[in-house]
This record gives sequence, structure tokens and C-alpha cells, in this order.
Amino acid sequence: MTLAFSGTFTGVRNQAPSSVTELVLDNCRSSNGEIEGLNDSFKELQFLSMANVELTSLAKLPTLSKLRKLELSDNVISGGLEVLAERCPNLTYLNLSGNKIKDLGTVEALQNLKNLKSLDLFNCEITNLEDYRDSIFELLQQITYLDGFDQEDNEAPDSEDDDDEGDEDDDDDENEAGPPGEYEEEDDEDDGASDLGEGEEEEEVGLSYLMKEEIQVKFVNAAKCREQREAPGVRGEKRKREPEDEGEEEED
Repeated sequence: MTLAFSGTFTGVRNQAPSSVTELVLDNCRSSNGEIEGLNDSFKELQFLSMANVELTSLAKLPTLSKLRKLELSDNVISGGLEVLAERCPNLTYLNLSGNKIKDLGTVEALQNLKNLKSLDLFNCEITNLEDYRDSIFELLQQITYLDGFDQEDNEAPDSEDDDDEGDEDDDDDENEAGPPGEYEEEDDEDDGASDLGEGEEEEEVGLSYLMKEEIQVKFVNAAKCREQREAPGVRGEKRKREPEDEGEEEED
């Protein structure tokens, strides 16, 4: 669960603090180095942002053993960073940009944050030191990114979660691609359509053939009729000539 507040924060009312995993308190008012309502009851908290709350110290920071990301930009913190290793031992990301950190001795206290991978000191006076980046990487050998870039000036990803989501998306795309059989089925459907077309053509050819055959039959029948009409006439002529022939034979 993610909760965000601005102005005055006095604690969580409708939800149990132990159910909150992300808490944003940017621009809230702090008093004597603490924000009222932020305490050890936020046991499941993994992300905490307290930007521009006028914090001068971390001495009253509660114990947040599961906290991984801590935003403390634009405050007036100048020291006391050793508290972080004691109360937030699992930090992987720490943003201290825009604070009053001036020297390497102050940052040295972060050596005990063994899981720390990304540190931001942008707009702190310490960044004006000669060989600032090389000195920080040498001092805090566990970190990978300083002010958003690694030692080879490669930019840090937005978040580890984004990288994981990207990998999952790639896997999903591969899974959604489907086996080749699906495309084969589409080809089969196309073949079926082409077969149907051929069948229609065959049907048309068959009709034409039958029509031709019917025409030929009619033609033959007509010819036979003509023969039959002509045949009686021939036989009639023969019958007319036969008596004459017989008469001639009698005269002979």
C-alpha cells in the first residue's frame, strides 16, 4: 500500500501502519528533527520519501528494517549518517542531494550499509572536491551508481523493478508468439478457400459441358427428325414408281 501526504502528517488513521509499504511525506512539516506520526510501527515499509521537510538530523529516524529506498533530498542534513546502518540496514538506494554534506568523513559512515548500490549527493558541497567521484567510489566500494551514473558513466536504470518488468514483458512476448502450428492452420484455411474456388470453377465447367452436350443432343435429334421426315417421301416415290414399273413389265 502506498500513502502520500503533504503539509502535516500525524500518522495513519484508516489503515494499519504495518500494511503500508510506501510512504511519501514530501513537504510535510518536521519538528526537532522528526516527523510526528512516523515511528517503528511501519514495519513493512520499503520506500520512504521525506524531501524538503527541513530535517537537520537523522537521530530520530525510526527503525525500519525492511526499508530499501530512502529519499532525503533538499533538507539540511550535515552529518550523523551512521544512524542509517543501525536502523535501515537493508538500504539499497539513498538520496541525499541538496543537503549540507561537505566532506568525505561524513560519507564514510555509509560503509556499513553493505547493500547500498546507489547514492545521490548531487548539489551537496562535497561534489566540489577534486576527484570527487573517484574518491567516493574508492571509499564506498559496495555502490554501483553515484549521482545516477556508474564509474564508466553509464546511466542507472530507473529502478530494478522496471528492469524485472521488462524481462517479464519479453518472456510474455515470446510466449504470446505461439507455435508455428497456428500459422500452418491459417495456411490450411487459405488452401481450403482456394479449393473451394477450384470447385466452383469445376462446377462452372461442368455446367458448360452439360449445356454443350444438351445442345449436341438436340442437334442430333433434330437431324434424325429431318431424316425421318425425308424418309417417308422417298418411300412414297418408290411406291408411285412401282406400279409404272410393273405396267411396263406387263406390256413387255
